[in-house]
Amino acid sequence: MSKVEELAQIKKDLKEMLVRDLSLEDVRPEEIKDDEVLFGEGLGLDSLDAVEIVVLLQRNFGLEVKNMDQGKEIFRSIDTLANFVLENKKPS
Repeated sequence: MSKVEELAQIKKDLKEMLVRDLSLEDVRPEEIKDDEVLFGEGLGLDSLDAVEIVVLLQRNFGLEVKNMDQGKEIFRSIDTLANFVLENKKPS
């Protein structure tokens, strides 16, 4: 699988995960734009959702976000999240 295909799959997985695990009833995964801001004005996630995303990254990808200042940048959009996962996930 190429990096481009892998990144596309990670984005798809992340969107499905967010909709399912954050109970976003009014949102379908395919409606979330890759560059859409996830918090505040964008998708409307809040700090509790950020904590849940940390747990989801750990559970689904084996990744830890220890520094929440770094987390703010990582959690900005699906694009930034997917790139973080791709760069840091353990080789399968």
